[in-house]
Amino acid sequence: MTTVAKLDRLIGFDTTSRHDNRALIDWIAEILRPLGAEVVIVPDETGGKANLYATIGPRDRAGVLLSGHTDVVPVDGQDWTVPAFRMTEKDGRYFGRGTTDMKGFIAAALSAAEAASRRDLTTPLHLAFSYDEEIGCVGVRSLIEMLRKAPFRPAFCIVGEPTQMAVATGHKGKTAIEVECIGLEGHSALAPFAMNAIYMATDLITAIRAEQQRIAGDGARDGDYDVPYSTLHTGRIAGGGALNIVPNSCRFAWEIRNVAEDDPMQILATLRAAADEIVAAAQKVAPDADITFRISNTYPGLSTPPTAAVVDFVKGLTGANGTIKVAFGTEGGLFSSELGVPSVVCGPGSMAQGHKPDEFITRDQLDACDRMLMALVDRLEQGL
Repeated sequence: MTTVAKLDRLIGFDTTSRHDNRALIDWIAEILRPLGAEVVIVPDETGGKANLYATIGPRDRAGVLLSGHTDVVPVDGQDWTVPAFRMTEKDGRYFGRGTTDMKGFIAAALSAAEAASRRDLTTPLHLAFSYDEEIGCVGVRSLIEMLRKAPFRPAFCIVGEPTQMAVATGHKGKTAIEVECIGLEGHSALAPFAMNAIYMATDLITAIRAEQQRIAGDGARDGDYDVPYSTLHTGRIAGGGALNIVPNSCRFAWEIRNVAEDDPMQILATLRAAADEIVAAAQKVAPDADITFRISNTYPGLSTPPTAAVVDFVKGLTGANGTIKVAFGTEGGLFSSELGVPSVVCGPGSMAQGHKPDEFITRDQLDACDRMLMALVDRLEQGL
C-alpha cells in the first residue's frame, strides 16, 4: 500500500478530538504487527481512545522515534467544497481533514515502517501515535509515563507536524487558565449596592492586556518566531442572565504562550496579584467576592539547541542548511522536558492549510517526507 493509499484510509477515520480514535489505532496495529513490530496500545480510561507505541528492529537499545497525533480539529461551521473525511485528489493536492495536520506524516511513517521491516536494522525505529493533542497534548502523557519506566528511551525524536520539511528546533509553551469571578447579585436599579462579576472579569482582562503590552514592549524576545515575545490571550467569556440583574458570576478563559526565556508561572503570579487587588476592592461592597484561577492545561515549549546532535542528524536526512521555530505547540516539548529525549519538529505540509476548510497536502510534500524517512531507514540500518 502506497503512502497516498494509507493517507486515504487514515482520512476516512473521523478522529475529531471529541470522538474516539480506537478504530484508527487498531487499523495501524493491524499494519504493524505482521511486519514484526512490537506494538503496545495504551488506552484511556474508557478504552475508546488510545496511544500506540511500536518498535521495529533491536529491542535492546535506543532508537529514533517518529511521533504524531491521530486526532484532528472539527469541521463544524466550515465551508468545505469536498468531503472532509474522504480524501480527494486534485491538481497534485490531496484534500481532507488531517491531510496536513497530521495524517500525511503518519502515512509516511507507516511506509517507513514497512521499509524498515525488510532491513537488518542496527538501530531501532520507534513510532508513537497519540490522541487528543489538539486539545492540549493530553493523550501522549500516559505514553510518556510508560516510556519513563522503559529500559531504553529513544535517542532522538522527530515530531512530524507540518513544517514544509524544514527542521524546527523550537516552539512556545502554553498554559491555559480558567477564571471565575464571584460578585453579589442585585436589582440593576440598585446596581451600586451589588457587585458586578462581569466588571470584575473585565477589570482583570484589562490587567491581562496591560501585562501583554508590557511584555511586548520590554519582555524577553526571540526573533525566530513570527511573534517574537510571549503572548497573553483571552478567548472565551460568559456571565450574566437577565439584563435587570447585576450578575454574581462571570467566567472566562485565557492563555499564555511563552518563549523559553519567560516563566509562565511568573506571568501568572503577576496576574494573580492584580486579581487580589480587584477582590480587595470588591469586598468593600461584597465581603464574599472572590476570583479563582484554575490551570486547565499546560505543556512546555521546545528549545533544542541548533548545535544539538538531533538537529545535525535530521538536517542530514532532509538536506536542510538552517533551522526554524514554529508558532504552534507540539508534543516535542514533552518528550524533551519529561524524558530528556532530544527532539525536533519536521514534517510535510504547511500549517497555513491546517484547521481550515478544504485542508490539503501536496504530492511534492508527501514525496519529500517519504524521501526523508527512507533516508532515515538507511541510517538505522547503518547505525547512528
